[in-house]
Amino acid sequence: MYNSLVERCFDDCVDSFRRKTLDKQEETCVRRCAEKFLKHAMRVDMIFVELNQGAATQD
Repeated sequence: MYNSLVERCFDDCVDSFRRKTLDKQEETCVRRCAEKFLKHAMRVDMIFVELNQGAATQD
């Protein structure tokens, strides 16, 4: 999951290699991308837990 996050956000946010550090726009983009990705992963995990709990109570 972490590798996918890094690759996706880097590809979406970093356009050139003008300098060693990210500029402000790239940094903001990476932060937002990572937050969005992690919120999505947490939501998927919550749904998975809910489905498993529901399946366990049906047995």
